[in-house]
Amino acid sequence: MILSGLTRRPVTSIAQSMGILAVALGAACARPVQSVSSTSPAASASTVGTGAATDHVIIVSVDGLRPDAITRFKAATIGRLAREGSHSFAAVTINPSKTLPSHTSMLTGEGPEEHGIKWNTNETDTHSHVAVPTVFALARERGLRTAAFFSKGKFNHLEVPGSLDHSQAPEGNGKWSAERTVRDVERYLGSTRPNLTFVHLGEPDYAGHLWGWMSWMYGRAVRTADAAVERLVVAADRAFGAGNYTFIITADHGGHGRTHGSDRAEDVTIPWITWGKGVRAGTALPRGIRTMDTAGTALWLLGVDVPAGWTGLPVRQAFTETARLAADLSRSSGSGTLATTSAGSSGQ
Repeated sequence: MILSGLTRRPVTSIAQSMGILAVALGAACARPVQSVSSTSPAASASTVGTGAATDHVIIVSVDGLRPDAITRFKAATIGRLAREGSHSFAAVTINPSKTLPSHTSMLTGEGPEEHGIKWNTNETDTHSHVAVPTVFALARERGLRTAAFFSKGKFNHLEVPGSLDHSQAPEGNGKWSAERTVRDVERYLGSTRPNLTFVHLGEPDYAGHLWGWMSWMYGRAVRTADAAVERLVVAADRAFGAGNYTFIITADHGGHGRTHGSDRAEDVTIPWITWGKGVRAGTALPRGIRTMDTAGTALWLLGVDVPAGWTGLPVRQAFTETARLAADLSRSSGSGTLATTSAGSSGQ
């Protein structure tokens, strides 16, 4: 069952609250998944080599995750990846700090004044897909494989035809649980090796709107998302081999009370963490990272050129000198031939 939304109602007990959340985020879905696939079965288990800093980038967006929630609610895996990799707990998202506009900036490298999506519901009946190029479209133009796992139906606006080898999202304004989404990622990576993968986890945002940001139930949702990230790391190890991929973990916005969307620090401050191949270990990054830089960093790591004047920039200081050189050289070489290796080879 896919629910089209969550309705706020009086809560008389923690037990009742947990029951509401369990029903709202039930993983069973009777309606079909909106998905597209153009990857042939024969080629799906092979790796397209980029010749750049990494062959595989996985972007994980934890919807509504405030940076201060990572420590307060003991998000062990996300905290570990931050310590072991490079991180900033003072990155910023756009204003309005809302899910669809923010994710559009995250995945296009442009602000809302450029990409034009300022609404925050599924309006595909009156508005089409985003008009500016997404990271998926630019990567596919370079011959790379792309996949996106969206947990909210409003992301239909980012499922631009021809840009994704695989994409899935609920219908309308529906919502899926992290359990549902991660299970699908695990299944997909069992047979396919995308170069660019995006995974959206919605639990902290769901709980924040119902019970308040930084509440006990919000903390529980943060730990649920953290457990999902742990499963994604295991799935990536199995699919690509440990050390053969790069994670970027971030959020679209924070929140205060039971809302978000303003320019308040609690709303616009987000975590930005990268971990894995090519990443400088144990590095606290300086202020100045923006959500648009997620797009710039992901494509740079894969050696993909971006449009002239793009807002999103690579966070170069998060990566080793070797990785920076490989990414820069791959871009300067233009659209060279991409190598394809079998699933049993590292391709590095």
